[in-house]
Amino acid sequence: MSQYALRIPDSLAGYAKALAREDNVSLNQFIVLALAEKVSALKTETFFRERAEWANPEKALNILDSIRKLQPVPGDDLPLSEP
Repeated sequence: MSQYALRIPDSLAGYAKALAREDNVSLNQFIVLALAEKVSALKTETFFRERAEWANPEKALNILDSIRKLQPVPGDDLPLSEP
């Protein structure tokens, strides 16, 4: 496991400590989880950007057009929720 000395502005550290207390975790665990969330978000964005490069909009539209020609089958309709 790596160690890293981290300098955090006092105001941000105060918020982080308060949120960690509310979540019943240590400040260290809170920071690790926050970092994991950020890394995950950035990796997810990269994943979808890369996948979007493979996209073929014309092919997707052709598939949607062919589906419109099919008759609905039982179960296709969503039940209406009662107010």
